[in-house]
Amino acid sequence: MATHVEVSIDIARPAHEVFEFMSDFTNNPRWQRGMKTCTITSDPPLGLGSTYDQVAEMAGREIVSSFEVVAYEPGRMVKATTTQSTFPITFTRMVEPTADGCRVSAVVEGDASGVFRLLAPLMPMMVRRSITRDYATLKELLEADRPGT
Repeated sequence: MATHVEVSIDIARPAHEVFEFMSDFTNNPRWQRGMKTCTITSDPPLGLGSTYDQVAEMAGREIVSSFEVVAYEPGRMVKATTTQSTFPITFTRMVEPTADGCRVSAVVEGDASGVFRLLAPLMPMMVRRSITRDYATLKELLEADRPGT
């Protein structure tokens, strides 16, 4: 059973600042619950073909994944997919300017495999709840870290 989840949130920060933070995958553990480590495995700068490894925990299981950036629009969108994982996913993070900052949107698609296949009927709900919580944390973190506050 495939999972497809879309969420968006408004953040009161300039779009370029939010994109810079979100597209630096080493920041993932700061705002994504369950994320333990994220290590860039390719040379900078970030772009099409960039790679990174991450270790996360979900449903009490460790998930070790390698990702590759498969689409990239500087300052606007980054899309990455797993090249190796116990929980294969593809995600897209998009940022659009608004009058009061920016709108951040995420699309996450995945297929449960291995032990996670048992949770497949619950995955859309679990993933939506997790992503919604993570993006609320991102908003809180970035709005609290505003210059002059």
